[in-house]
Amino acid sequence: MLYYLFQFLDERYNFPGAGVFQYISFRALGAVITSLLIAAVFGRRIIDILRNLQIGESIRDLGLEGQMQKRGTPTMGGFIILASLLIPALLFAKLSNVYVVLALVSTVWTGMIGFLDDYIKVFKKNKEGLQGKFKVVGQVGLGLIVGLTLSFNEYVKIRKYAPRLLSTSNVPDIYTDIKSTLTTVPFVKNNEFDYSSLLFGFVPDSYTWIVYVLICIFIITAVSNGANITDGIDGLAAGTSVIIGLTIGVLAYLSGNKVFSQYLNIMYIPNAGELVIFCAAFVGACVGFLWYNSYPAQVFMGDTGSLMLGGVIAVLFLAIRKELMIPIICGIFLVELVSVIMQVSYFKYTKRKYGEGRRIFLMSPLHHHFQKKGYHEAKLVTRFWIVGIMLAVLALVTLKLR
Repeated sequence: MLYYLFQFLDERYNFPGAGVFQYISFRALGAVITSLLIAAVFGRRIIDILRNLQIGESIRDLGLEGQMQKRGTPTMGGFIILASLLIPALLFAKLSNVYVVLALVSTVWTGMIGFLDDYIKVFKKNKEGLQGKFKVVGQVGLGLIVGLTLSFNEYVKIRKYAPRLLSTSNVPDIYTDIKSTLTTVPFVKNNEFDYSSLLFGFVPDSYTWIVYVLICIFIITAVSNGANITDGIDGLAAGTSVIIGLTIGVLAYLSGNKVFSQYLNIMYIPNAGELVIFCAAFVGACVGFLWYNSYPAQVFMGDTGSLMLGGVIAVLFLAIRKELMIPIICGIFLVELVSVIMQVSYFKYTKRKYGEGRRIFLMSPLHHHFQKKGYHEAKLVTRFWIVGIMLAVLALVTLKLR
C-alpha cells in the first residue's frame, strides 16, 4: 500500500524521498523492521490474551525431560507470526504482483487450516484436532490454486535471451517472455528441467499443467506437514524457518534480477524480485516470534503457525522455480518427516510379521530421539540450526558449482 502512495506522491508532487520506495532493498528493510516491531509490541499482548482465554497446551506425557513443565503454556502463538508477516507485506509489497498475491493467499489459507486444528484441540478438547483428511483437503486446495495460477496466469513467465555473437557487444538484449514449465536443477551445468518431459511423448505437452499441479500439491503437502512435525521443541521450527526464509530471499532476489541471473546463468523470472519484500517480512516475523518461543518458551506457535510456515515456504519455492532445492534447503523438515514415516512404517511391518511392533528410533520425530538419548533441547535446537545453516550455504554454493 505504501508503495502506491509514495509512487503517487513522487509522480504527482515530486515529494522528496518518495522515489526510494521504488527500491526493493529499501522496502525489504522496511518490511523486516516493521515485522520485528509488531512482534515486539504486540507479541506480549497476544500471549496475555491467549493466557486469559486459557488457551494452553495440553501436554501428553512422553517421558521426555522437562516436558510436563510446559503444560499450560499458551498455544496458537502463530497469530503473532501471521500479524507480523501480513501487515508489513501489505504495507511494503506491490499488491498487484501475482507472486505476492499467491504468497499472501497461501499465508491466510494455511493459517486458517492450522487455526481450525488448534481450535478443535483447545476448545473442543479433542487432542487429535482437525482430522487428517480435512487437513489434506485444505492442502490439496491450496496446491490447486498455486499450480493453476503458475500454469495459466498471464503474468507468470520466464525470460529467454537470444545468444549474442560478441560478449562485448553494445547491442541491446533480445529476449522473449514465455510461458514455461521449466524448473531449476541444482548441481547440474544445464540446470533446467522441463516437466513436459515427464509425459514421455505419449501425451501432448499441452497437458503438462496436470503433472505440474499434482507436483505442487505434493510439495505443499509435504513441506507443510514437515514444518508441522518439526515444531516439537522450543524454537526449532521458527529458527529453521528463519534460515530457510533468508535463503529463499536471496534466491528470489537473484532470480528476479536481470544482471545477477545472467551472471550466474540462472533462470530470470520477471517480477519475482518482489518476493524479497515478502521474505523479509517472513524472516522478521519468525525472528520476532522466536523472542518468545526460544527456550524456555513463553508461547507455542501451534498448528496455526507451523502449518502456515511450511505451506508458505513451499509456495515461495514453487514461485521462484527452485522447488527441486527443497530437499537441501529444507533438509531439517525433510529428515523430521521421513523419520516419522520410517518409524510408523517399520512398526506396522514388524507388528504384522512378528506379532509385535519394533522401532528404528527411540522416538519420532528425530528430535525426540535425541532427547531420549539425553540431549538438552536448547543444545539440540542450536545444533539443528547449525545443520540448517550448512544446508543453506550448500544450496547457495550450487549456483556456482555447475
